Amino acid sequence: MYANALKPWHLLIVALVVIVLFGSRKLPDAARGLGRSLRILKSEARALKEEEGVAVTPAEGAKAERPGPPAA
Repeated sequence: MYANALKPWHLLIVALVVIVLFGSRKLPDAARGLGRSLRILKSEARALKEEEGVAVTPAEGAKAERPGPPAA
């Protein structure tokens, strides 16, 4: 139904609207900020994946959550 709905001229119109709204001076700063944000997001996602890889198994986690009686 929506095959090839996004044509190249649609992207051109979107680019022109963005340039008109934000101006050509602020676009490099916005792109730089977006790049930094994406780098941070990527590193956080990578750290989360690594953390899940060394996650505790449910049986070990249950033992760690329920502390035993206090030592005398």
